[in-house]
Amino acid sequence: MTSPFKDRMGQPLSWLEAGEKISGRFYNYYLDAKIALLWFLGYIPFHSIRRFVFQLAGVKIGRQSTIHIGARFYQPKNVQIGEGTIIGDHAILDGRAKLIIGNHVAMASRVMIFNSQHDVEAEDFKTVVKPVEINDYVFVGPRAIVLPGVKIGRGAVVAAGAVVTKDVEPMTVVGGVPAKPIRKRGVKELNYRLGRPRLFQ
Repeated sequence: MTSPFKDRMGQPLSWLEAGEKISGRFYNYYLDAKIALLWFLGYIPFHSIRRFVFQLAGVKIGRQSTIHIGARFYQPKNVQIGEGTIIGDHAILDGRAKLIIGNHVAMASRVMIFNSQHDVEAEDFKTVVKPVEINDYVFVGPRAIVLPGVKIGRGAVVAAGAVVTKDVEPMTVVGGVPAKPIRKRGVKELNYRLGRPRLFQ
């Protein structure tokens, strides 16, 4: 018996393919509900409670690291944050592929890190998923955007509002849309520790 199901492009699906699509759809509903709950709980004004909730959801958070209020995750189990790192308020941390954030990283408010996007050249507008890695002592300025597949080297600085589409070399300051190198960072040794997070944020 022929399956009555079709995909979003109008192509026919077998019963097996339709079953996989249906089960995938319900799994996505579960993930959407989990993300919505995490977003809601991310507004609790106590770092320790938020940290516990995020870890329970699968986020790996190192010692003395904190995520300020209003963070949003997509698939939290793939997000890994090192030690002594501070993530600013209302950050978006995509976890649909591996997202690694190193030690002593300073991330300002409303930074967006994505590791999934659509292929605008593909006929079916398919999703492309690539990991993102942000190394130790990186500073990411407010409202900066980091796109899939990017690796930001140790000690690099991403200026406010920059859109990072390519790898950033260590100790390099980048800015603009798309982000381009501006200069090298002047400091020689990186061994500082970040200050305390804002108490009720």
